[in-house]
Amino acid sequence: VSVVCADIDEGLISRLRAGDLPITEPQFAELLSKNADHIEFSSDLGALKGCDVVYVAPDVATDDAGHSDLSVIDSLLVAAASNIRPDAVLVVLSQVPPGFTRARSAVHDLLFYQVETLIFGRAMERALYPERYIIGAGNPAAEIPTAYQAYLELFSCPILKMRYESAELAKISINCCLVASISVANTLAELCEETGADWSEIVPALKLDKRIGPSSYLAPGLGIAGGNLERDLATVMELAATHGTDSGVVSSWVANSAHRKSWPYRTLRRVILDRKSDAHVAVLGLAYKEDTHSTKNSPSLALIEQLQDCRITVFDPVVPASAAPGVEGRENAMDAVLGADVLVIMTPWAVFRDLDPRDLAKAMGGRIILDPYKVLGQAAALSAGLEYYTLGVASESAN
Repeated sequence: VSVVCADIDEGLISRLRAGDLPITEPQFAELLSKNADHIEFSSDLGALKGCDVVYVAPDVATDDAGHSDLSVIDSLLVAAASNIRPDAVLVVLSQVPPGFTRARSAVHDLLFYQVETLIFGRAMERALYPERYIIGAGNPAAEIPTAYQAYLELFSCPILKMRYESAELAKISINCCLVASISVANTLAELCEETGADWSEIVPALKLDKRIGPSSYLAPGLGIAGGNLERDLATVMELAATHGTDSGVVSSWVANSAHRKSWPYRTLRRVILDRKSDAHVAVLGLAYKEDTHSTKNSPSLALIEQLQDCRITVFDPVVPASAAPGVEGRENAMDAVLGADVLVIMTPWAVFRDLDPRDLAKAMGGRIILDPYKVLGQAAALSAGLEYYTLGVASESAN
């Protein structure tokens, strides 16, 4: 298979040709290098003339409320359609609301919508080993064009064909189910913190229940972030308001996410800020999750905005300190924690798992650590004489 990667941004194409990748994603650089002979980068959309299947997949920007700006994909659809052959298949891969693709069906005769379930940090894995393909078509009873069908079959996974609107809503439905699992985990993990239970002991019991399953999203976290889930929740609430259906449960998920996202600040207020409002806070991690450069709705940036009176030193292995105005960037984790009253590990990067709590205890001025994702582990932190706070289990201090 030969691939043309086309974009009207000449600067982006030049960077890609030079191997200067604009994103951080495991396996991306290696796979790009391995397949360089089969990939052409072009800022001329005329290069699409030789393609049998053309995916239109720009990132659909969202505002802070999760509302989508569809203008970029609209303009790219028109541009792509005017530069491809009549018998080529045009596929919308971006996240769009139900009704979008049918409303653009006049753009090209062979227009399809394909559900994309990207996970930042696992994008290559998801692309190479898809669970299934969900394909939206103007006429689901018609055969999928030969070239498109042949490409999909290369991955040996189920192909589910349905009408445009069903496929568009299927994507949103998947994310709503994920949010439901996340909300359950966060709600009950918070109860664990107050009752003496340990959520990590409960999770295996849930994953062995066939009605829930081993791959369930049950790890407690700081709400939902990244933009995609928030966008789908906003879409459901907007559709419900338009059509007079109930979306109260979705509103509750949004409220639960906001409550859980504020856990670090609430905890810091309780354990130090109410008595020392100008504390030196070291923050490790600015990305919204590990293995990605994205900071969209990052809990870390949200926390930093709330610490206006504090001195804040930060380190993230990928995201520059400039992403969080007013902070002091450091070259590594140990430099960031030097002299700090409190350490907050906001992104569970693998490099942070190599930190020795005993070294942290020596470097810090204080003894408080907030580690929502259990990067260090409670036992190791307590044995180093630290005061340790995490999600899903009651906090403890070293004796």
